[in-house]
Amino acid sequence: MGSFITLKASDGFEFLAFEEKPVGPAKGGLVLLQEIFGVNTHIQEVAKLYADQGYHVLAPETMARAKSGVNLGYTAEDMAAGSALKAAVEAMPNHPVMLDIQTCINTLAPSGKVGIFGFCWGGLLTWRSAAMLDGLSAAVTYYGGGMPNASQLTPKCPVLAHFADNDSHIPLDSVQQFSDAHPEVQLHIYAGQHGFNCNHRGSYDETAALLARSRTLTFFSEYLPL
Repeated sequence: MGSFITLKASDGFEFLAFEEKPVGPAKGGLVLLQEIFGVNTHIQEVAKLYADQGYHVLAPETMARAKSGVNLGYTAEDMAAGSALKAAVEAMPNHPVMLDIQTCINTLAPSGKVGIFGFCWGGLLTWRSAAMLDGLSAAVTYYGGGMPNASQLTPKCPVLAHFADNDSHIPLDSVQQFSDAHPEVQLHIYAGQHGFNCNHRGSYDETAALLARSRTLTFFSEYLPL
């Protein structure tokens, strides 16, 4: 059963990360990046799911520099609160949250090769991490909000990207522009809406979620070999 551990970034900032370990030797390490709702029940369930596949998983509180202990649901009020916290973190000079993500990568390194994946805001942070951080062997983004606006970044590791065809937050034409700018990224578009992976949301689509998960696990097994 997973639990929160305390980690310290290179600038001395301490933050919590939810940790799930596999039974037996790890296939590698995975950093899991939350949406705007905190390391909530859904993110903890995803961590457990991938630990059950043999990975050592860390899900850092990426909002910790604004507020720790965030655990939101999916009501309009929750979305407003999460959006405000995300904005506060994004407004911090030099994106210090990236130091926290790098700490997770470094912490997982003894488990083998390290990958990263994230949802919505976590998808954008995953994309940034693939381009800006060290020690990553693979990155997977799910409906990364803001990714098309960050197409100037160049990833240092292989990237798999999942988008939805009916995403009110990420227009398809911007996804196509991103794909044109980064033909090296393996990009898939699913019939569904923003948040299709989350079975706690009304936008959940089981068919899309299972197909994306299968592709994600295949991708990680390819780039994080034992």
